[in-house]
Amino acid sequence: MTLLEGYPELSEESKVAVDGIGPIGVGMTLKEASAAAGLDLVDGGTTDSSECFYYEPESGPDGLAFMVINNRIARVDIDNPRITTISGAKIGDASDRIEGLYAGLIETSDRKDDSEGKYLTLVPKLPQNQNYRLIFETDASDKVTSFRAGKLPEIEYVEGCSKG
Repeated sequence: MTLLEGYPELSEESKVAVDGIGPIGVGMTLKEASAAAGLDLVDGGTTDSSECFYYEPESGPDGLAFMVINNRIARVDIDNPRITTISGAKIGDASDRIEGLYAGLIETSDRKDDSEGKYLTLVPKLPQNQNYRLIFETDASDKVTSFRAGKLPEIEYVEGCSKG
């Protein structure tokens, strides 16, 4: 795991890695994640799935949601422009900045949701991270609008808990 030490509680200063954010790692149970983050994770709303749910930090930060399958965190979705990756990537960045930060690790593909943007997918080279991805979504103006980190296959679900 590449979780960062020194961020004992989840906040906007917590950094996103391919396998989690700050003290919360993909694969943790809700109880483990809540304890690690120093806050409660609460139901983030209904989904069409009986196995997949979204949870959010009860007291913030906003724009952060955890996909949970079988009571374990599968991915983290970021919609907060103040939250960054370990390398400093964030919402609002241009595609070329993302490609520069992660030179040789980014695969570009068209979005599957009929928008004019792209997916910029970081594919790790380290063997221990082969089943993880960091996916940046861009808009028609080539700016990052959101990003997510997590494990395969859940990281590739386009519409959250629906696999489509």
